[in-house]
Amino acid sequence: MADSIDESKNVSVTDDDLENKSKGELIKLAGQLRDRRNDLNQMASERASDRDDLNAKTREKVDEAQEHREQRDELNQQVQEHKEKRNELNAEANELFDEVEDQRDELELDEGKDIEQLEDEIEDLEFKQQTEVLSAEDERELIEKIEEKREKLAEKKEKLNQGGDLEEIKEEAEEIRSEASKHHQKVTELADEAQEHHNQMIEAYREADDIRDEADEMHEKFVEAQEAADQHHEDFVRVQKRLRELDKKEEEEEREARQEKEEAAREEAEEIYQKFKEGETLDTEDLMKLQKTGLL
Repeated sequence: MADSIDESKNVSVTDDDLENKSKGELIKLAGQLRDRRNDLNQMASERASDRDDLNAKTREKVDEAQEHREQRDELNQQVQEHKEKRNELNAEANELFDEVEDQRDELELDEGKDIEQLEDEIEDLEFKQQTEVLSAEDERELIEKIEEKREKLAEKKEKLNQGGDLEEIKEEAEEIRSEASKHHQKVTELADEAQEHHNQMIEAYREADDIRDEADEMHEKFVEAQEAADQHHEDFVRVQKRLRELDKKEEEEEREARQEKEEAAREEAEEIYQKFKEGETLDTEDLMKLQKTGLL
């Protein structure tokens, strides 16, 4: 950052200076004022250039922040789109899973023993019937039990055949949920990326503010130098005006002195001419005086 002006190098002029200083002193003072003014104008120009550079950097940072803002907003829009798609797919998958559960409840597929267990029990009972010596009553009860289990097995198989499309529905639901998971993953990735652009936007705006503060300070330094240069110029003009007044006064004094001299010469010539008319003899110098005044 530019330093403050070294005021010890400044040149000043007072009304007393203008009134009482000699012409030579005023000429010297005018030169000092002019040189200091030129130095200050150069300083002001350099500070204005530095200020403009800082303002340009501020605009660059603001533009950079705006780019991050636009990218962030675009990514957030994509996040919202993937969220909506994810939610739609999850809702669709849930409907299918609910449909599977409803049909299983309706077909009572989850109630009682499963098919393999019934088949094993039937096989055990038949083996017992074939290998053990039973009373007529026990064998009759065993046969009834086997028949009962065979009926339950047939009923189970029939229900399973009726609900054959449940697995397909379940697979479809799982595929849809898998697709929803992919959209959820995109939501996470895009949200992280959007947050990064948001952080970079905040940082760019912060840097822009810092640079703008420097530019404002440099502008104050420019104004300080320019005002000092303007003051020196005004004082330079005042001295120049006073010098012109002195020049005019000198010219007036010289003109008056010249007129007085000419008047005195004319009066002397008239006296010589009068002597000439009265018959006095004139020397060469007197004749030249008469010629100069046009009397001869």
